[in-house]
Amino acid sequence: MKVYKIVSFIIALSLVLTNIAKSDELNIYSHRQPFLINPFLEEFTKKTGINTNVIYSTKGLAQRLRSEGKNSPADVVLTVDIGRLYIYQDLELLSSINSEKLLKNIPSHLRSSDNTWFGLSKRARIIVMSKDRVDKGAITRIEDLADPRWKGKICTRPGSHVYSRALMSSMIAEHGLEKAEKWASGLVSNLARRPQGNDRAQVKAIFEGQCDVAIINNYYFGKLKYSDIEEQRDWASSLILVFPNQSKTDRGAHINISGGGVAKYSKNKDSAIKLLEFLTDEFAQKLYGEINFEYPVNPTVEPTEELKSWGTFKEDKLPILKIAKLSREAQKIIDRVGW
Repeated sequence: MKVYKIVSFIIALSLVLTNIAKSDELNIYSHRQPFLINPFLEEFTKKTGINTNVIYSTKGLAQRLRSEGKNSPADVVLTVDIGRLYIYQDLELLSSINSEKLLKNIPSHLRSSDNTWFGLSKRARIIVMSKDRVDKGAITRIEDLADPRWKGKICTRPGSHVYSRALMSSMIAEHGLEKAEKWASGLVSNLARRPQGNDRAQVKAIFEGQCDVAIINNYYFGKLKYSDIEEQRDWASSLILVFPNQSKTDRGAHINISGGGVAKYSKNKDSAIKLLEFLTDEFAQKLYGEINFEYPVNPTVEPTEELKSWGTFKEDKLPILKIAKLSREAQKIIDRVGW
């Protein structure tokens, strides 16, 4: 009988210790590549003592989380754009959380109204032009890319990519369906080649003379400028950067976000909230700029000196959720015009 009681006590103690250990760990489902988030997580663990485990994939994580249901080990979801964040919200896979710090650190147009997801960093969709073949100031607005004067001069990645689709959504929000489609049709008419490749490929095409103008996320410029490959540094040095729509009466440059939320069935919600709060504080916000040339969402944190050297810009304050909600209409236009 005594042996039975001792064994029972040991089993019970093991379960308690296991639960304590689990409370000191966070399981993260991430669409961001490990090398981009590991420096953040290492500092978070150093600061809080909370360890992290990361499952990384570019696709399928929302479906996995949904199928796991209440048995999911996930505590935090991290994504690379508003479109993916909206999928998690739409499938009701995120918890509504209460954090004064997150509400203070993140402007309202960069977080959900129900506090299920939060923007963590910003990137601008910018225009890049050949220094040798395009005069500075020749293009100042994203709308200019539909002007026939640029026929055969523009390169883009496919319209169905999330970055292109988000830009298309922003055009619908600003101009309505009819005018947005007219712009998209004009853009496609001006393409130098069929849409292909990633943003790096568009810069390479400018360098090689295949086109003179392209649309990229701002951080690709930084990656190329500081690449270990000399040829890619040459690509970057051949460019003029344009933050579009910057006049006093204009809306500002289209932006997208990386973001995150707490998984609906997280067993460690308090620790999960601590991670999101950490990612919006000064240290992490500056790290986004240093590691990946992204802009802070926290308005009290200044961009890095490198980002400042590219020029300051006004961002479009369109509620970021509207871009996701217009995604289907954007894709229909993209399909119709053959982007």
